[in-house]
Amino acid sequence: MTDSAKTEERWSVPEGYTGERLAAEDARFAPDMARHLAAYHLIGPLVAGKKVLEAGCGEGYGAGLMARHAAQVVGVDYNEVAVGFARERNAGTENIEFRRIDLLELARSNPGEFDVVTNFQVLEHLDDPRPFIEAAAACLRPGGTLILTTPNRLASVSENPYHVHEYVADELASTLSPFFDTVDVKGIAGTDRVYAFEKARGAQAQKILRLDPLGIRNLLPEAVVKFVFARLALLVRSRVQAQDGDLVDLTPADFSIADSEPPQWIDLVAFARRAPEAPGS
Repeated sequence: MTDSAKTEERWSVPEGYTGERLAAEDARFAPDMARHLAAYHLIGPLVAGKKVLEAGCGEGYGAGLMARHAAQVVGVDYNEVAVGFARERNAGTENIEFRRIDLLELARSNPGEFDVVTNFQVLEHLDDPRPFIEAAAACLRPGGTLILTTPNRLASVSENPYHVHEYVADELASTLSPFFDTVDVKGIAGTDRVYAFEKARGAQAQKILRLDPLGIRNLLPEAVVKFVFARLALLVRSRVQAQDGDLVDLTPADFSIADSEPPQWIDLVAFARRAPEAPGS
């Protein structure tokens, strides 16, 4: 491949890629997809035989994985296009359905409908997470559990303009505690290959950020920042792939749930539970 062809490939934008929504079929984003899907694989046994709500189902990758274990999975998202993709992707799976509805509206119309509510990589996008968390709790039956993941701020290696706020473990626990009876925060850790990828990704991102020592990016319009971020994220991953192809060859099996650190948690995972219904109530 010529140098010009390599440059063109590095800057090529995959279909459906926005900078926040991943390009699932693009090899450069294999580590991101593996990290995202790992959570669904890891909680499979925890949702076995249960009625599950996925709040923020996106294009339905994870809902399809949970449907292999759960009695029923309902995926909800406010994005009509994403819900359409989710329905197509899971057509023929009898124990799964998708609804285009806001979680707050669902909580008002069908409170206490689910045994488990899952919500992965959404909380960091919310200016005020409290209404969302309260709605998730309302959707649970007594004794039900919210399983939530969000990036660990201490492990972030670059800026993300789509993230309003990233959490540390104690902060996440205190955010969830007013709405649940018990909250247990653990973390998702990785193999050595995961941390090698994160180190390489962080190094490439810092090289780019050093080109803006005055922080001019913070003065640009949000739309411009997100446009540039999306293209630079492609460049970073292309450079990591060119540096060592094995670094991007990650799978969900490279991740696990850990009770304590080290190794450093890449993502936080919270298990927030409602109290069981009192006998005779």
